Amino acid sequence: MSNVVVGMSGGVDSSVAAYLLQKENYSVKGIFMQNWQEDDDEEYCSIKQDSLDAITVADILGIDIDLVNFAQEYQERVFKHFLQEYKLGRTPNPDILCNSEIKFKAFLDHALSIGADQIATGHYVRKEVIDGVHYLKKAKDLNKDQSYFLYRLNPDQIRASIFPLGNINKPEVRQLARDLTLPTANKKDSTGICFIGERPFREFLQKYLPTEKGLMVTLEGKTMGEHVGLSFYTLGQRKGLGIGGNGEPWYVAGKNIEENQLIVVQGHNHPFLFSHELIIDDLSFTLGMPPKEGIYQIKVRYRMQDVEAELTYIDTEKIRLVFKEPVWAATPGQSAVIYQDDVCLGGGIIASTLRY
Repeated sequence: MSNVVVGMSGGVDSSVAAYLLQKENYSVKGIFMQNWQEDDDEEYCSIKQDSLDAITVADILGIDIDLVNFAQEYQERVFKHFLQEYKLGRTPNPDILCNSEIKFKAFLDHALSIGADQIATGHYVRKEVIDGVHYLKKAKDLNKDQSYFLYRLNPDQIRASIFPLGNINKPEVRQLARDLTLPTANKKDSTGICFIGERPFREFLQKYLPTEKGLMVTLEGKTMGEHVGLSFYTLGQRKGLGIGGNGEPWYVAGKNIEENQLIVVQGHNHPFLFSHELIIDDLSFTLGMPPKEGIYQIKVRYRMQDVEAELTYIDTEKIRLVFKEPVWAATPGQSAVIYQDDVCLGGGIIASTLRY
């Protein structure tokens, strides 16, 4: 019997993932990861309730569960990078680094050290093995597909992982949880920062980043208002700008780091919000090798349709993506993920964009 350690977050997805593994006769053990403890007593941190939910689910399913603290690894491998990127005026995605560095590295290493053959998570993604090659693929439920967040996994990490939810839909997951009378059955999905929870984002960042006010300006240099610090805005942002007046809403379209200016444009379809080319670096590939030059489907943010682009190599560390149709609000610091049909091949961090 194969030993599988499940990362149990106290949510419905990992709860049902553990149950499905039991049904397949795996020997299942749970681990609840605590990775944030700087302000556990604050109202926005749900770790106490999440851990209680995970323990309750494990008790109902009849499996052992341990609580393991990876807070130091999270600080060193994820949060420091997260803050550094914001200081540079970029917009990082901590969930992606959190997956590759914590859930599929620190957690995986710990699980193997206590006798696991594999780990499992509640991610909506599929794995298919063909001729010994482990392919990371989009989930059956495309509305919940999370392959975008897992593109930095390497072949060893994928090989050691099981994704029980890859072939079922979210409504089925909730119904299974209700049938089992699990306390997580109707629990709201988490949308906060990975392991930190849901809280007012600007207020949270201001604890860690200096604020330097500056001007909001149009492309023509007209002053439209004042920003509270470039780190607290992202390209395509509409809310929180405080620019009134008639006509279409205003959007963040760029940052002038040298002048400490936030560039804003009016209208969702303003040409300056669209990019025709991207350069990506900090590359990572799920098959352990870069794809050949050619046409692929690209996702430059979660919850967007794939866009066709031509992939060419500038050198071994940088890729140029030229899009068939321009993409909206492609943001330096975010990830561009490469797909061939439903196979996730990897991707990289958006370093720069080109607007025509």
